[in-house]
Amino acid sequence: MSSEPEYADRSAALLALYDHALPDVYGYLRARCGSTALAEDLTGETFLAAVTAVRRGASPTVAWLITVARNKLVDHWRKEAREQRTLYVVERPDDPWDARLDVLRAREVLQRLGPANRAALTLRYVDDLPVPEVARLLGRTRHATEALIVRARAAFRVAYEEGEQP
Repeated sequence: MSSEPEYADRSAALLALYDHALPDVYGYLRARCGSTALAEDLTGETFLAAVTAVRRGASPTVAWLITVARNKLVDHWRKEAREQRTLYVVERPDDPWDARLDVLRAREVLQRLGPANRAALTLRYVDDLPVPEVARLLGRTRHATEALIVRARAAFRVAYEEGEQP
């Protein structure tokens, strides 16, 4: 059981870290997610993780908080991608011709992407390789590959949706 002065010291350190790191953590998230509300939610989740870490005796740093924020954002994107895949399955067209046109359009969009994005998406989703294998083939770390795939999916989504505009 922790003593009262130790608890007060940890609380003061956490508050000081919060005051110091809040602009960095929020700014990091806001610049990447494009939504004030989402950035605020993820910032809150990040600092809740810091509270948990402090309770366990850790001393989080700004760099640690940014890493947690990045992971929270990636988790959000993964969840969003899962939801989109579920919606796609639910809304899948009944007409095989529509499905074929969609595949052709997706291939065309894929060809317009840069080579790194195209390779990452093709290996991961067309060839259905796990991320570690994609990383090995691309000569990247797993984390760098995960980040590349996230960026590539975002670029693909933007290019795909632009094609829907009349």
